[in-house]
Amino acid sequence: MSQSLFSIAFGVGTRNREGQWLEVLFPRPLLRPSSVFINRIKEILGYEGGNQIIDFNFAVAAKLASALKYIAPEQSALLVRLAESRKPTVICVLEHDTQPVSVPEAYLKLQLISHRLCKPHEINLTDLYQVLPNVAWTNRGAVDINEVAALQLEERIKGRMLDVFSVDKLPKLTDYVVPKGIHIADAARVRLGAYVGEGTVVLHEGSINFNAGTQGASTIDGCIASGVLIGADSTLEGGCSMSSNANQPLISVGHHCVINSHAGVGISLGNRNTVEAGLWLSSDTQVNVLDAAQQLLKTVAASELALQDDLSFRRNPETGVVECTTNPTQ
Repeated sequence: MSQSLFSIAFGVGTRNREGQWLEVLFPRPLLRPSSVFINRIKEILGYEGGNQIIDFNFAVAAKLASALKYIAPEQSALLVRLAESRKPTVICVLEHDTQPVSVPEAYLKLQLISHRLCKPHEINLTDLYQVLPNVAWTNRGAVDINEVAALQLEERIKGRMLDVFSVDKLPKLTDYVVPKGIHIADAARVRLGAYVGEGTVVLHEGSINFNAGTQGASTIDGCIASGVLIGADSTLEGGCSMSSNANQPLISVGHHCVINSHAGVGISLGNRNTVEAGLWLSSDTQVNVLDAAQQLLKTVAASELALQDDLSFRRNPETGVVECTTNPTQ
């Protein structure tokens, strides 16, 4: 067994009637565990290398819990609880950060982000949607969409209702992780795999997709799409949108930025930038750069202004041309 691992986690999840994984909860995922940890479990697991999914039972959980009791007490306590599970339990071992090829691998990587152990685009999620099944998320947990009708009838016969919250490949964040120091008004609008920095407030119209998020205290009332990372003390007002594309795999927004209502940004912003309400700023948007006297200096594509600090983007009310000035608040 390798003396180094990218990640390892013990979890409990749901399979469909054919034994296929639908989802997995990993309460305490580990990133780059110590060699001491690895040596303690290698004989019990019989693991010799590579990325593997290992089912385990009560006996294995008990052995692992005993082996880790003093070097990783939190993991040991988790294994004691998992030994009691009536649901399928699994160990996901990732020697390398390669693209996920199984549901447990995909769920572990999403939870590494949501536990703030990895930031968006620091981990390989290539073809994630090809791995994840479409699942009915219900008050009875994850259900294979081909098994929903039978369960609906079963619940009715027992005098109960099956409440289907959504049909999607990804669940909401808070069913798996509730990060410390956050406020989310509508939990359904933040998906598992979101990185929600401490101090973040997500208002009712705010949403954060997987592989995206905020680095610190920010107010989100708009949409943060996959591939976008917002800096601390920034504000996305209602209706605004942050989106990435194939040419820019990661879009970042610096600290103390304000993206006003119904605006949209498709480039990375530096610190203390503002974008006027209703303005969509894509990478090829033509921008007139003005000096302190409001005289034209040059016209450039918005992408050339990416990551520059203290800029204010607005649309000229008379000509409709997008303009950029030094942020007047500085």
